[in-house]
Amino acid sequence: MNRTFLEYYRCPKEFAVCSAGGGLTGQSGHFRFGPEAICFGSLRKGSVRNVASGDLHDSWDDVVAHSGSLSLSFDPDQVIDNLRLERYCAATNRHSVLSSRLANTLYYLARPLLGVRIRRHLQKLRLADWRSISFPRWPVDTTVEQVHEGMLRLCIRARGGERVPFIWFWPDGFPGCAIVTHDVEAVPGRDFCPALMDIDERFGIPSSFQLVPEKRYAFGPSFMEEIRARGFEINVHDLNHDGRLFASKAQFFERARRINHYGRAFGALGFRSGALYRNLAWYDALDFSYDMSVPNAAHLDPQRGGCCTVMPYFVGKILELPVTATQDYSLFHILNQDSTALWELEIAQILEKHGLASFIVHPDYILEARMRRAYKSLLGYLSGLRAEKKLWIALPCDVNHWWRARSEMKLLRRGKKWVVEGPEKHRAWLAYASLDGDRLVYELDRSEGMSPGGSRVDASNSAINPGIYIN
Repeated sequence: MNRTFLEYYRCPKEFAVCSAGGGLTGQSGHFRFGPEAICFGSLRKGSVRNVASGDLHDSWDDVVAHSGSLSLSFDPDQVIDNLRLERYCAATNRHSVLSSRLANTLYYLARPLLGVRIRRHLQKLRLADWRSISFPRWPVDTTVEQVHEGMLRLCIRARGGERVPFIWFWPDGFPGCAIVTHDVEAVPGRDFCPALMDIDERFGIPSSFQLVPEKRYAFGPSFMEEIRARGFEINVHDLNHDGRLFASKAQFFERARRINHYGRAFGALGFRSGALYRNLAWYDALDFSYDMSVPNAAHLDPQRGGCCTVMPYFVGKILELPVTATQDYSLFHILNQDSTALWELEIAQILEKHGLASFIVHPDYILEARMRRAYKSLLGYLSGLRAEKKLWIALPCDVNHWWRARSEMKLLRRGKKWVVEGPEKHRAWLAYASLDGDRLVYELDRSEGMSPGGSRVDASNSAINPGIYIN
């Protein structure tokens, strides 16, 4: 039951002292683990609710400590899987006429004939109830992080306050990560890609371009070669973006075969579905290293739900890089905002948990000057964080490479020291978790004199980053 905890922190097994005492009830529902974390799963003690609101049972009060170990009234692995894989949605999702499968089919059939204004009006009607959704939390939900942090607090206490060593989340001591991605939806977006690359290059921001293989627009090898030659990445975006990729299992598996073909032809490691439609139970059919189709909190997306985490995680063999920031279309056309205020708020909440800030900006939706200004402001803000906070701004393929390497790393004791073993270990940082009163503190081990970003500095006189993070 400590699988997800150990995968998350990459700490030695001896420090994971939680266990689920006794059998769990068969019924799954919502309960709390501390004041903020709303979980979904089964309990050994207490009752669960079908809705994520009201007077929820707090399983924190049921924790029992004995002989240096802890007994919980729930299985954290079950809870984390239920959140990351959106299994809670079956019990909590509400469907209206406008969000039904039939309405979705009719919309995509009529879409080519509808004007932009009509499409925006229908989408606003469809999403009109988004403010009433209590779970996941909007705009950023960090329940997975909160559950793991709560377990870590308990483990530290159970071991008499002993510091817990773990492998830091990001390479070279970076405090957090950001990726910028561009989904190319139609001919105008395709034609704007060279200018968009100019903008990204001006800010020194690497980005990926997701291309629709069939029907939407044509492109040839020279188009892809230019993207790669300029240091950008190419991924596959759906098959034909008709909203029906997951309409049935048989249809999905047939389309997945063609999508995989295009992935090999493009030399693409990553995939993203159209409109972020998804069914994670079918992902074994996709032959990609990583996916970018799961929102953190999908209040403003056609398919509701969300994975409730700001960290990458594995879905079988595929690494999921969740979409953790509001899409540009939702910001500009559903919320009617053209500033970076919401994006900056989301970045702050994501980086508070040292997570991945993942952005989707469509070339199709920043053709207007005011929206392009907002995007440039975002790039300027990210560039400032890179300079001031040492934020790692990377290509999705680089994040995939690092997270896979980290998943194979281990902490081993060498005499009185802990050392990292595994691929890319030269980029890995040892960190320690401890308690400052009731606050969880992360501290990077600077015994090797490394600063975030990989440059050598005097660890006792570093103005770059103090290496201490308090949650």
